Amino acid sequence: QVQLVESGGGLVQAGGSLRLSCAASGTISTINTMGWYRQAPGKQRELVATITSGGSTNYADSVKERFTISMDNAKNTGYLQMNSLKPEDTAVYYCNAVGRYWTSGGYSRRDFGSWGQGTQVTVSS
Repeated sequence: QVQLVESGGGLVQAGGSLRLSCAASGTISTINTMGWYRQAPGKQRELVATITSGGSTNYADSVKERFTISMDNAKNTGYLQMNSLKPEDTAVYYCNAVGRYWTSGGYSRRDFGSWGQGTQVTVSS
């Protein structure tokens, strides 16, 4: 179906920046929504930001004014620009995408919802 691969995580000092990427592959017809979520140790996975194919965005209050989500529809790739990082931003960041893909033969489409494997972001104080 559709596979997602995140990249761009790493270790950064507080106040620094990172840019995460999420590349979607497969027989994709459309990506309707792409989102970033994160999970810190001992905590539940939480929404960070989402973006629709039309460009509408939504952010968690904790990242507003610091993070920016974007999507290149032609490349089926999403991005999360993270600025002014804080130690509390430390987590595994996961990409999620929802849309439609072509079935084998290319005669019909089905819905998909996929998650990436996650990328670690560590912010030191």
